[in-house]
Amino acid sequence: MDLALDILSWILMTTGGLFVLIGGIGALRLPNIYTRMHAASLTDTMASILVLIGIMLQAGFSLATIKLMAILVFLLLTGPTASYAIANAALLSGMRPDAAEATRDKVETPTEPSA
Repeated sequence: MDLALDILSWILMTTGGLFVLIGGIGALRLPNIYTRMHAASLTDTMASILVLIGIMLQAGFSLATIKLMAILVFLLLTGPTASYAIANAALLSGMRPDAAEATRDKVETPTEPSA
């Protein structure tokens, strides 16, 4: 039984680590703030769930598990709230999702001075 819990917890923690890696790559490679924020916020929430559940399985039922559960609840409440605040700030600053995509494809050509 202990071996099964160890295997399950390590699978959960490894999967959570892969989600963090994918979110980091998405934050670096995606074109604008909205897509970057989407990749980072979704993978961050899922990664924290998987990693903390994996650690809870390793800890067994103890005071540490209750503390980890409190941390998980806090992360699940604050993560989406922070993502909303970032998206709202970007929108209020004038960054539109369609405008951000259109400016990425625009290539500026230098103009030659008149002689």
